[in-house]
Amino acid sequence: MIALELLAPARTAQIGIAAIDCGADAVYIAGPAFGARQAAGNSVEDIRALCTYAHRFGVRIYATVNTLLEPEEVPQARELVKQLEQAGVDALIVQDPAVLDMSDTLVMHASTQCAIRTPEKAQGLESLGFGRLVLERELSLEQIRAISQAVHAEIEFFVHGALCVCYSGQCYLSEYLTGRSANRGACAQPCRNLYDLQDASGKVLVRGKALLSLKDYQLIHRLEDLAAAGVTSFKIEGRLKNESYVRNVVKAYSEALDALVEQSPERYRRSSFGRVRGGFTPNLQKTFNRGYTELFLDGKRGVWAAMDAPKSMGEYVGTIARVTPGGLVLQPAAPDLVLANGDGFAFVNKDGGITGFRADVCSGFTVSCRKPEGLREGQKLYRNISAAFEKQLEAAKPVREIPVSLVVRLEEGQLSVSARTQDGRDATERYPLAGDMARDAERMVQTLREQLAKRSRHYAFGQPDMMVSGPVPFLPVSAINGIRRALAEQLDSQPVNALPLYRGKRAQDTSFQLTYSSGGELMRSKYCVRHELGLCPKQGEVKKAEPLFLINGKERFRLDFHCAACEMTVLIPTGP
Repeated sequence: MIALELLAPARTAQIGIAAIDCGADAVYIAGPAFGARQAAGNSVEDIRALCTYAHRFGVRIYATVNTLLEPEEVPQARELVKQLEQAGVDALIVQDPAVLDMSDTLVMHASTQCAIRTPEKAQGLESLGFGRLVLERELSLEQIRAISQAVHAEIEFFVHGALCVCYSGQCYLSEYLTGRSANRGACAQPCRNLYDLQDASGKVLVRGKALLSLKDYQLIHRLEDLAAAGVTSFKIEGRLKNESYVRNVVKAYSEALDALVEQSPERYRRSSFGRVRGGFTPNLQKTFNRGYTELFLDGKRGVWAAMDAPKSMGEYVGTIARVTPGGLVLQPAAPDLVLANGDGFAFVNKDGGITGFRADVCSGFTVSCRKPEGLREGQKLYRNISAAFEKQLEAAKPVREIPVSLVVRLEEGQLSVSARTQDGRDATERYPLAGDMARDAERMVQTLREQLAKRSRHYAFGQPDMMVSGPVPFLPVSAINGIRRALAEQLDSQPVNALPLYRGKRAQDTSFQLTYSSGGELMRSKYCVRHELGLCPKQGEVKKAEPLFLINGKERFRLDFHCAACEMTVLIPTGP
């Protein structure tokens, strides 16, 4: 039986709990330092609280210690790892191999910053002792399968969220431009900036486009293919995203994984316990995205770039029919479109940037708002915040429960109630019977059944298997409820029978070393500007003077194209 894990991001412990309630099997979160998102740090105490909540359901917590460490930082990092271990985290996500020697207890996962895209590198990292490998996003199913078959380590793969344009851990553009290193958790995201594309003669081929900005990843319909290729952990990007984003995306993917497990119950199961009850209906189109792509999953290129919309544009709602002194009138894209007060809208301004604004009042297709500069008739309008959907997310929060089966024996002189959780914990409560017999025995048995089959704490007690012999005594409802609560307390006193993580083992004769070097490259990518713009020689005869250059203000970066590997590099400027 293969256990499948849905791995959710958490900027805060509160968001982590929300992800668990929506169906996450694991959560990754940063501590107070050494995480690859400086703006997403958390105290060790908050992580401890998250671990306590998660472990009720056998959900795992992974802490990110995935920046490259300076030598003087090693003692501080070692102390943090010790504190995270004491807080209850299950594994660390690591980029710097120095962290491997900081704990004998915690499982170590090789971060996506390790740039794992070949079986040979995967084997090398496994030999260092990593129990899980987080693969590059730019891989095909065939490449994923080859890596999976070459190692014993678990395979984790991103399935949703923002995409870095370059291979992970090999981007130095932010550090070059701003001094903020992506490998130190401080990426300034220059890939979302606007650039001109210039050829060797100085001719501008493209002006003012986000030429390095990619669409967002979405593989919700490819989970079965990924599982067949060897992926067991399906990772959602987004440690800087808000709670509504995480809840919406996690619930959508959790339902998709449940469907896969239901389709093949003899092959797959979820790696944690509990079921999600109630809540909202997820909709991935209504949450932050730059448009969606499956990137290179099928081993071929598609349209990957979000050149016109490096930020989230949202859903297309129509064109502006008229600009009024107090707002606008919309010509809707669909007659059943419903706008709501507080909706957020966006449009592309004349400079190619994105302008956003909020509606104060929506009456039909008339929008009252503080009119932003650049609004004009005929302009395409997008809704990137649906106020009605956000209210639904907030009001209809799901509840996560551990199913509990019950066996009730009502015998002369004693009531015995035995419980077993989904993860195999057992508890029994016995209640001595004395006093009057029930006037309506059938009704008493029904009341016993109904009161036991309720929720207590995070346990959902199912309809009991009843065995009744002899006369039926009268039992007050308070006594029955007390039995159910006592069972819950017994179950809580036992640790959940969580599934173990695969523990890596360091090879005695390993010679593998993980190295980082730019080698004059600021970025190496599977994405290719030339191909995206129809300028690739494979797309036909194209007249242009190469090399090509990206221009951003005073900066001029040369692009090199490596057609044999189908890759592009952005190089450090060396002169005119």
